[in-house]
Amino acid sequence: MRVFLVDDESLALDRLRTLFADIEGVEVVGQARDGATALEMMGELRPDLVILDVQMPGRNGLRIAGDITLEPRPEVVFVTAHEHYAPDAFEVDAADYLLKPVRFDRLRHAVERARRRRDLRDQAARAGMLEEELRELRAHGAGSHDSAEIWVPERHGHRRVPIGTIDWIEAARDYVLLHTDVRSHMLRTTMSALEEKLAGTSFVRVHRSAFVQPDRVMEIRRAGRSVTLILRDSTNVTVGPSYTASIEQALGLAKPPLSGENAMPQAGR
Repeated sequence: MRVFLVDDESLALDRLRTLFADIEGVEVVGQARDGATALEMMGELRPDLVILDVQMPGRNGLRIAGDITLEPRPEVVFVTAHEHYAPDAFEVDAADYLLKPVRFDRLRHAVERARRRRDLRDQAARAGMLEEELRELRAHGAGSHDSAEIWVPERHGHRRVPIGTIDWIEAARDYVLLHTDVRSHMLRTTMSALEEKLAGTSFVRVHRSAFVQPDRVMEIRRAGRSVTLILRDSTNVTVGPSYTASIEQALGLAKPPLSGENAMPQAGR
């Protein structure tokens, strides 16, 4: 996968290059520090994936993404360190949104998601099918609760995102990011409001800023008192200390309380 980097900070570009050096199957083919240069170079290099800083002087990353006219259009992943996402972000069908400082596992996950989106798009073109139809076919079977949906804003209205297609959810300051296997959806809401929406579904809150679907968890890693969930796409999700019991119960790891003959004798008896 050919990757193009756009950020006005040289240190940020250097960090991204260092991270990409450890991701297999990618090649950083170029970089730019302003919008005009970025669009010109993209036209020549024709990358598969563009990593775009949101906040830049002059033409910001959102405007750059909106001005990309290449066909086939490269996948876009936004990177930001700022407090608020501009409403214009809803206008761009981005594969992912990453918060600075960018974590290696999240960047690798974003690359894999962009790769899957590109493959699905190619398959859909060959088969004459829409990507949305493929996504619905790929969604795992859902019960009455998981057949519910969350509506997220997009360029021309709203998109229905079935809850059963969401792998995990993370807080992004004033927004939340709903991560599916092919893209992230951005929604302006609070984690408390979302927790009410997800009540009765299979989602489990594992941190004040994260929910996960238990059947997406492939591994649990412990280091002292720290607990990390490894999802099926290799994403790492940190478990908050007060949420450990909940996820262990959801995964069937909680030990049942002792009772009857197996119970420990009480002091003084």
